[in-house]
Amino acid sequence: MDISYFELPKVGRVHSGFMEALGLQRGSGWPKDLPQSTRQYAYYTIREILKDALKNNPKARFIVTGHSLGGALAILFPSILAYHEEKDLLDRLDGVYTFGQPRVADSRFGAFVEQNLEGSTRKYFRIVYCNDLVPRVPWDNSWSDFQHFGKCIYFNSLYRGDVINPLAFPSSFL
Repeated sequence: MDISYFELPKVGRVHSGFMEALGLQRGSGWPKDLPQSTRQYAYYTIREILKDALKNNPKARFIVTGHSLGGALAILFPSILAYHEEKDLLDRLDGVYTFGQPRVADSRFGAFVEQNLEGSTRKYFRIVYCNDLVPRVPWDNSWSDFQHFGKCIYFNSLYRGDVINPLAFPSSFL
């Protein structure tokens, strides 16, 4: 298991595998705009498609959602929008909903997400089922500092849900 990370200056450390899946550029990190390339990268392609779609629909809003790896990418996409100060897009974001999302970053990055994505018009919810191992990886330990953040809706084995502390998986729910 690879738990290497990429440091976003003044933001925090993020799992490099998730960042590369989204479009991290080796050697240049996260430039706001890419030079012309024949290769497409998820973040840049989706951002441009969203800009075009929303430009033609002035009242439209959007949500971002994903499961497992898709959940990791779902929270990273608007986070990079915030990093790039894409205010016009973020103002149209209603929320981020992830299902079975692994831990993606450290506590500093979590604070950045909560500061930039939790507002009166947009929300971030992580939905977790108690027997799913994916939300428990990478393992929580002192040297990696990969942590969950945001509101967690946790379902026990009887499918009873509750909102819990994002860092906890209480034994009463297992």
